[in-house]
This record gives sequence, structure tokens and C-alpha cells, in this order.
Amino acid sequence: DLAAVSAAVETTGRVYLRNPTPADRTEFLARVRASTRLHAPWIVAPSEVEFEDYLRRAGSDRSLFYLICRREDDAIAGVANVSKIVRGNFRSAYLGYFAFEPFAGRGYMREGLGLVLRHAFGAQRLHRIEANIQPDNVRSAKLVEGIGFRREGFSPRYLKIRGRWRDHDRWAILAEEFLARESADRRSS
Repeated sequence: DLAAVSAAVETTGRVYLRNPTPADRTEFLARVRASTRLHAPWIVAPSEVEFEDYLRRAGSDRSLFYLICRREDDAIAGVANVSKIVRGNFRSAYLGYFAFEPFAGRGYMREGLGLVLRHAFGAQRLHRIEANIQPDNVRSAKLVEGIGFRREGFSPRYLKIRGRWRDHDRWAILAEEFLARESADRRSS
């Protein structure tokens, strides 16, 4: 759909980013339900009741919420949220993300997160993005490491998920690290 791609925040070969809208409710919630096993125990995706709050937070000046969509059919392959943005001299934020079935493990999230970083470090002029990942979530850690994040440390009992305080590894990437990697990737292709 040309209209969907033209409304994209960023685009690449197989995916594009766009902001969530009320029209996404049915597909988004169907994908959440189909991905329950994939998401447990790592995250709790927004439920039907929480979808309106998700949209409200997406419109905040301290958040950038994106749907990662496939270009071939506009399907929502995943979600990426840049939140708790602090501007000024800090210019830092947190990255949260999750894939949807049946698209997990196919590279859509890697491409989509690359677009998120390009937009966050480019148009948004952020300096640092941090991702906190539970140590047993090997796939997620490999994903961020593959796009240039480095592990900075360990945070015990960092976040309450599904009623339990969970340990997290702290990963981060700086604008100059991402931009240098992206430039090197362009030269090698």
C-alpha cells in the first residue's frame, strides 16, 4: 500500500516504521494474542483494555512509538518504543521492542530496530539509547548486539514483569557508534 509506506517515518528494503493509530487496534491485538507464547515470560504486551493507553503514550513528547511493518503486505511484524526521552544535554532514552508471530526470527526486527536507531540518532538527535534485557532472553540480547549495542552491566531486580522483579542486563549504543557502523555497512555493500 503506497499510502502506508508514504506515511512511514523511515523505510528500508523489507520494512518500514510508522506510528500506531486507532485503526491498528484489531490487527495489533490479534497479533498480541497470537504471540502470547513468544512474549512469555519476557514482556506483557498491551491488552485490549490497555491499547488506548498505549496510543496515548505513543503521542507523548517523551516517547516515540513505532510499528515495524512489512513492505510486501503492510503486516505489523513488531513494535519498537523509544521512551523516557530526556532532551537537553543528556539526549538519552530507553528502547523496548517485541516481535509478533509469525514474523519472529526472520530479520524484520533487526531491520526495524536499525530504522528506529537511524531516526532516533538522526532526526531526533538523541545521543544514547539503552535497552534492558533479561539475561535468559538470549534471542533479544543477540538482536541488540548484532546491531551494535554493547553490554554495560547488570541490574538486579530491575523491572517487575508478570508480578515478579526480574534481573536485567543493561545494553547501550551511542549515536556515533551507530552512525559509524551504518556508514561502514554502506561502504561494504
